[in-house]
Amino acid sequence: MIAARQKQFTRNHGFTRQLPDMPHVSRVWDILEHSSVGMLTTRFAGGLRARPLDARPDRKAGVIFFVIDVRGLKDDEVKTSPEVCFTVIDADAKAYLSITGHADIVRDAAIAKRIWKSPDQVWWPDGPEDVNVRVLRLDPKMAELWDGPASSAIASYELAKARITGNKPNLGENRKVAFDLEG
Repeated sequence: MIAARQKQFTRNHGFTRQLPDMPHVSRVWDILEHSSVGMLTTRFAGGLRARPLDARPDRKAGVIFFVIDVRGLKDDEVKTSPEVCFTVIDADAKAYLSITGHADIVRDAAIAKRIWKSPDQVWWPDGPEDVNVRVLRLDPKMAELWDGPASSAIASYELAKARITGNKPNLGENRKVAFDLEG
């Protein structure tokens, strides 16, 4: 069992939270920092809706930011149902990541400016101060991570072995990572 040493991080809103200092948590942040584009799922009256977004992970603060547009309905959906899911695939590392947590949407040009990327200018020509720019902040509660085999050759070997032996193939590791938000 991995011992969970606690570290304190100050959030933008002035209070602190505890994040476990564990290899699995580090792996989650590594994936987000390497492959930030994924699908954000929100709930609306008719069910669930997913759309592609580019995550701006802040490992130090323990949150994930997104630049969004107020005209895209995400803000209304998050206000109604703040529990969301963000999924991302790191194809190079053969890693699959699903993060659930609590979302909040603010109009904060300072945060938008800090997390701004040059491609954002295409969507919001007036920059982070654009009247339609909002920041979605995701506070992770749970991450589920699947790490696949290191190469296609290993995956092929495992599948062939499974066909011959009748046993399940070893195609990677699955783990759930809980973020301690109560600290």
